[in-house]
Amino acid sequence: MKIIVTGAAGFIGFHVVKRLLEQGCEVVGIDNINSYYDVKLKYNRLFETGIAEKEIKPNVFVQSKTFPSYRFMQLDITEKKMLSSLFEAERFSHVIHLAAQAGVRYSLVNPDAYIKSNIVGFMNILESCRRFPVKHLVYASSSSVYGANRELPYRESDRTDTPVSLYAATKKSNELIAYTYSNLYNIPTTGIRFFTVYGPWGRPDMAPTLFMMAITTNKTIRVFNHSKMKRDFTYIDDIVDGLMKIVPTPPKGENLNVIYNIGCSSPVRIMDFIKTIESVTKKKAVVNMVDMQPGDVVETYADTSLLERDFNYKPSTDLSVGIKKFYDWFKEYYSL
Repeated sequence: MKIIVTGAAGFIGFHVVKRLLEQGCEVVGIDNINSYYDVKLKYNRLFETGIAEKEIKPNVFVQSKTFPSYRFMQLDITEKKMLSSLFEAERFSHVIHLAAQAGVRYSLVNPDAYIKSNIVGFMNILESCRRFPVKHLVYASSSSVYGANRELPYRESDRTDTPVSLYAATKKSNELIAYTYSNLYNIPTTGIRFFTVYGPWGRPDMAPTLFMMAITTNKTIRVFNHSKMKRDFTYIDDIVDGLMKIVPTPPKGENLNVIYNIGCSSPVRIMDFIKTIESVTKKKAVVNMVDMQPGDVVETYADTSLLERDFNYKPSTDLSVGIKKFYDWFKEYYSL
């Protein structure tokens, strides 16, 4: 397989690239390395795969010093001509599309960024796959598409037409556009609805890292909706394990477009998540209960029966185990 991974400097993208390289795949990674959160973390992730910051220039390949089969390019997926030229020159067999403007709350502040990256950028990916056919396009969706849906657990067959954030709306748009392109142009596509991913190299704007940072530095944690929230926290290795099963197995037959949930199917109360961090770190959290924020949902809960049926796979990392691994990395990275 010759695979392109978009969002290669991101949290999930970095882990996916690393696993593919360890399995001997030929990989091209692209990322625009935007400043939505600390770019130092993105450059450090890239360094872990042998890509030195000083060698990175827009639209120029950098050869990994660690993995002979890995090249990286700083490239924005909204640059249609450059992206198309890359697909034409490289003729990828598989695409793992993880690049996106992330964050539910930020979409309330900068909506344009979400339309540009998550919709226009995704269209550019699909157009490149149409013009230069690939065996399988796997793309990131999100549990946020379930929006105001009150049926639990969330099943892929549930209605997803009530998004409560622009971020969620863009991810639902991705699913609809992928369905259309799959049917019009026979592109095998698989959408993955991720449920709150955490672990080493995690995004600093997400609750797991915010909680960990606050607890370890004796800062106050804001707990929204007065702690009456649950999340289906999923450890990063479980996410990558699932993707490694899905990527080489494109949908076949009449339905070339499928969608899967990847979550632990075990929602955790936010205060229980915080208490687990307290137990692992041996530190006490300072908590400030606040109201619900616009764009949030009260609970996420994945039904993963389709994933189990088709791939005999279900995420399984126990929360305490995942938090311990996360904390071990966190202490070293942030020199605590």
